[in-house]
Amino acid sequence: MPSRDIVEAFAQRLEAGEFIEAIEQFYASDAATYENNAAPTVGRDKLVAKERGVLAASKAVTAVRIGPSMIEGDHVATRWSFSFTNAEGVTRTLDEIAWQTWQGDKLIEERFYYDPKQLGR
Repeated sequence: MPSRDIVEAFAQRLEAGEFIEAIEQFYASDAATYENNAAPTVGRDKLVAKERGVLAASKAVTAVRIGPSMIEGDHVATRWSFSFTNAEGVTRTLDEIAWQTWQGDKLIEERFYYDPKQLGR
């Protein structure tokens, strides 16, 4: 079960724009993430590579947590607002829920739930 301090430290890294560092620090080496119902991305190295791709395709990415993270045992739920600005200066905002499973202080599984139509606006 993650402590409140660990969950807060993770969220603070994201809000500071330290996305790669958050993955490297908090995700287990065999962690898996799921985008809605898509097949998982498995392994911290693959997660870092995927995140580098997202960041490279964006001029800017910001993360804002909406409300507190809810912690119940090994599970954490957080509502996020992510804004992605492309090279042309167009910003798209994604409102999502991240559902996490932790093992101690390491994130082992994360599922992102959002309406993909948000990215087309």
